[in-house]
Amino acid sequence: MSGTEKSKAHAEQAKGKVKEAMGRMVGNERMTAEGRAEQAKGNARHAKEDVKDAFRH
Repeated sequence: MSGTEKSKAHAEQAKGKVKEAMGRMVGNERMTAEGRAEQAKGNARHAKEDVKDAFRH
């Protein structure tokens, strides 16, 4: 996995977790959903890179 893509995936996951937690804390369902979506996007990016790595080796 390339370092930059790995960093982006982890950053998106962390940002999504923070946003989801803040949404729950203030009772904002939209923010909570956006946080979950960002986490899913980070997970998808990570999975994509894992698949690319599997074909390289």
